[in-house]
Amino acid sequence: MRRYQLYFVLVFIIFAVLACVFAFLYYVPARASLLYGPPASQLSISNRIEYSTRLLSYGDELKTPFNASGAEQQFQVEQGETVSSIANRLEVSGFISSAQAFYDYAVYTGIDTTIQSGDFSISPAQSIIDIAQALQKFSPTDATLVILSGWRMEEIAASLSTSGLEFTPEAFFSAANTPPQVLDFASPTTMEGFFYPDTYVLSRETTVDQALDVIARNFTAHLTTDMQNAFANQGLTILQAVTLASIVEREAIHIEEAPQIASVYLNRLSIGMKLDADPTIQYALGYQADTGTWWKNPLSLDDLAVPSPFNTYQTAGLPPTPISNPSIEALNAVAFPVPSSYYYFRAACDGSGFHVYSVTLEEQIANACP
Repeated sequence: MRRYQLYFVLVFIIFAVLACVFAFLYYVPARASLLYGPPASQLSISNRIEYSTRLLSYGDELKTPFNASGAEQQFQVEQGETVSSIANRLEVSGFISSAQAFYDYAVYTGIDTTIQSGDFSISPAQSIIDIAQALQKFSPTDATLVILSGWRMEEIAASLSTSGLEFTPEAFFSAANTPPQVLDFASPTTMEGFFYPDTYVLSRETTVDQALDVIARNFTAHLTTDMQNAFANQGLTILQAVTLASIVEREAIHIEEAPQIASVYLNRLSIGMKLDADPTIQYALGYQADTGTWWKNPLSLDDLAVPSPFNTYQTAGLPPTPISNPSIEALNAVAFPVPSSYYYFRAACDGSGFHVYSVTLEEQIANACP
């Protein structure tokens, strides 16, 4: 009897070990691919597992700037210089926190084979990922898609004709209404709000699905664990936080005001007060043919009555989706707002683009311009 019991215990242990090994071999590469994109095609299976494990061990280090206030500087890559040498010099020069992390990311992605010699403008305020991608030069056969913060999808679509990409705005809209799997963690119904503002250099033959996947991965690469935890501390899901950040982005003419504006909106949400956010009305109104813009300004009293789920003058809470693509500053503003007791703000009367804030409606009325 004991012999059979020992046999079953050994079989159980073997199956448990095999299950753990299988889970490791599947989960680690899959997780790394989700966060950092697919591994370089030239890597062997064992190397993919090795470098995937290394990348995951760095946590947020690959995504976090070494010095957020660091100034842009020139960095020269010598002809024939190895990626190991480049990584070491980047660390010694104070651009990055870890030469090994840079090296591992470069090898995993294949960037180690595409880094070019020459002069580059980089900054410690860029993450390891950003710097690795910046140390490349591209050929005239590449397409360049520039996405600006505060744009809505239609504005991105309008820029496609000058990007060099071969897919149409219609294909873009169709694909963008089915967000890439990499964004499943945020549960968006559209990619609106998740087009991370950046310059994307892609092959002209890149398909629309491939392009959206690259853009979505760039968004996830900049969404740090600290930021996600901070959203949760504000009582917001990731989708809700991005939606609020998209409003803050459009509201803050001077981005340094974003944390204060975010605080006002969070205060309103906390007591069930309507957001009364002009940018949501602008989004609902859509394209203005007479001025050639998607963002009508100024708004009229009639505009504030437009029937739309995006009309936050009529409906409490957040709109159903983001209204623009927020910058990293707007996302951080929602994650880490300036604590305040303000419930109101309006444009300052000096035309500076800054705002004045108040606690009560009476103060808000008193702050009206003459």
